[in-house]
Amino acid sequence: MNILERLENDMIKAAKARDSERLGAIRFVRSQTKNRQIELKRDLKDEDVVEVLARIAKQHRESIEQFHEGGREELAEHERRQLAVVEDYLPAQLGERELLEILSEILEETGATDPRDIGVVMKAIMPRVKGRADGKMVKTLVQQRLTGGDEDQNAP
Repeated sequence: MNILERLENDMIKAAKARDSERLGAIRFVRSQTKNRQIELKRDLKDEDVVEVLARIAKQHRESIEQFHEGGREELAEHERRQLAVVEDYLPAQLGERELLEILSEILEETGATDPRDIGVVMKAIMPRVKGRADGKMVKTLVQQRLTGGDEDQNAP
């Protein structure tokens, strides 16, 4: 069963269970996938859906951060619950250790050793970790590795 089918089935279950919060989150995801399908003018593959889900998850994380900074914990909590629903459909997230292993491979392939190579490394690593890692975390690890910030601690 692909992600779109899971979303459809889970939407029906949430409606029957009268779980309005989950239903709303799933409906929003479905509307965003429909918009993406219209943009691409073709049926979506799971990779396309993961891309949409990752974008939505990023928006929720940013909203949580902003609400928290603004002292609006009730809104931040609502966003956390919405994020939890979205994350149910994303592939398992990579841990720091797995990211460092992929980063080591990329650094070896690209020959990057200098902070000026961050763009090259990011361009190479993001397609491999798409939907499975937060871009900010990846960028931080790349910067640390290329600036020599923690080579001894995190080297795989």
